[in-house]
Amino acid sequence: MRFDHVGVATRDATALADLFGGLLDAPVAHEETFDDMRIVFLELDGGGYFELLQPDGGGQIAEYLDREGPGVHHVALAVNDLPAALDHARDLGIDLVDEEPRPGAWGHEVAFCHPRSTGGVLVEFVEH
Repeated sequence: MRFDHVGVATRDATALADLFGGLLDAPVAHEETFDDMRIVFLELDGGGYFELLQPDGGGQIAEYLDREGPGVHHVALAVNDLPAALDHARDLGIDLVDEEPRPGAWGHEVAFCHPRSTGGVLVEFVEH
């Protein structure tokens, strides 16, 4: 596993992309609308991304922002074999949000570990 990205919930992805783009010298690498979200990926020079998540209507990010406010939503780790990573997490007794891989942003397969089992951190496994 290796660091892939940090997901940040925001109500204004454009403004936050401008802010972090300038602060981190991180250009926009990819943008899309997916699953009731506008998603902007900023590419970090040393590898990895900042993923900005803006609600596009309702959905989970809108609910998260109403409940928690803007800020870090999740940490994503790249894996070579997503089903094996899920099996390993299960073997460790980690509760999963996703029992099976599902489609994610940028055409990747993803699955999330429940924060109650990971010290309050929503952990995403992503397979490129």
